Amino acid sequence: MRYPQMQSDDFHKSNTVDDHDLAWNEDVPVSVGPKRFTESVEDSVQMYLREIGQVSLLNAANELALAEEIARGQSAQGRLNRKEWSSIGERVALDRDVIRGDDARRQLIQANLRLVVSIAKKYIGSPLSFMDLVQEGNIGLMRAVEKFDYTKGNRFSTYATWWIRQAITRAIAEQSRLIRLPVHLSESIGQLRRISRQLEQQFEREPTPEEIAEALGTSLRKVRRLMQAASQPISLEQPLGNDGEGLVSELLADESSETPVEIAAQRMMEHDLSRALAALPERERKILRLRYGLEDGRRHTLEEVGVAFGITRERTRQIEADALRHLRAPDVGAQLQAYLD
Repeated sequence: MRYPQMQSDDFHKSNTVDDHDLAWNEDVPVSVGPKRFTESVEDSVQMYLREIGQVSLLNAANELALAEEIARGQSAQGRLNRKEWSSIGERVALDRDVIRGDDARRQLIQANLRLVVSIAKKYIGSPLSFMDLVQEGNIGLMRAVEKFDYTKGNRFSTYATWWIRQAITRAIAEQSRLIRLPVHLSESIGQLRRISRQLEQQFEREPTPEEIAEALGTSLRKVRRLMQAASQPISLEQPLGNDGEGLVSELLADESSETPVEIAAQRMMEHDLSRALAALPERERKILRLRYGLEDGRRHTLEEVGVAFGITRERTRQIEADALRHLRAPDVGAQLQAYLD
């Protein structure tokens, strides 16, 4: 799918998502062991998915109403910033528009958090965790809300998909980028490590950055920068915690089985699809469910469906085509757009 070319000024840094809303609970003690630690993270992910799954999706009319409220709020905020009011009553009215605009912005974001999840799950396996992908996607969603122009007649979900995907892929690229160190920097890092080992033997403990800087005869700032550049990837065979029980590799999911994230995302897709199909006439809905394996997990042929309904193969094909056309209508199919890419 091609996306519109954006202007360079569209990419300046946006507001970040509240860590309290998206981050997992970092108070879980490592001593509980790798299995329970992994289960705790998975539980928090599923809890987040359940919470956003309870928010109703928006139709085109809802989106338009919220977008208009947001635009009014933005205009009112601009007038307040420029002190463009002539009476207390006008000032109060502008404040009211700003509050309503903020509330509309919150509603539009919350109603599209599931869109972020559906896009983020396609990047599972990247250097970022699933919840990091979701957080980056939410930042893109927030940016889309700020940039959306409802007067152009586009559905917000279609417009936001580009911004969400752009935010996620940019974050992945930043994490995945290989850093090639210059020769002189590699030599400085080697010297740093040699001095660190010598000081560790001398003090019988790990030396502080200040002690390393003094031994090297350089600034503390340079030592900290060298230490940051010298950071190494964590070995999969590295023990967890001080007791040596369990390995880092034991925290990794089994790629041969579905993860809780994938299971929850699949259920979310099935729920959205069922809601979209509910808008179709009963016969069209049943034919699509049989044709695409939604009834019993097996995709039935046109002949099989025709026999079930007592109609010809060609008539079955025509009804299926009509049903798919109905699903492509903006009010019905927009909620399924993210699953079609």
